[in-house]
Amino acid sequence: MTTQTSTQKNFFNIHTTGIGYLNNIRLVEPKKGSLFYSCDIAALVGDSSKPEYRFFNCNVKGEETERLVKRCQDAVNEKKKVLISFVMSDLWFDTFTYQKDGKEHKKGDTGVTLKGRLIRIKTIKVDGQLVYSEQAHANSDSPQA
Repeated sequence: MTTQTSTQKNFFNIHTTGIGYLNNIRLVEPKKGSLFYSCDIAALVGDSSKPEYRFFNCNVKGEETERLVKRCQDAVNEKKKVLISFVMSDLWFDTFTYQKDGKEHKKGDTGVTLKGRLIRIKTIKVDGQLVYSEQAHANSDSPQA
């Protein structure tokens, strides 16, 4: 009689979904660890006729998500409006010190950055044109009858 032991790890996840503008796509080279892509998202909140923004700095996770973010890099660099429907996980905050005076803050003030892991992109619009839809992409991958 053999006994099998389970080595499966269990995790608690928190996922946040939203719509926002993709900005500042960059490749990060940490002192320790592997290269990874990062981006900023200006998420839309509130009344659609007068939305407010919540800003997130995201580490891009997953091959498909990374591929889609890299696909948007030229449009972002050209200052086009890249609107995505997204899923983030594992939100956390980080503090920093302002290095120069700004409109609302002075040099030396402490600021807070909201961070997360961008794990999925559902849709992408560039200057109002739909260029990617997760549903359409999934349907095109299925065999035709």
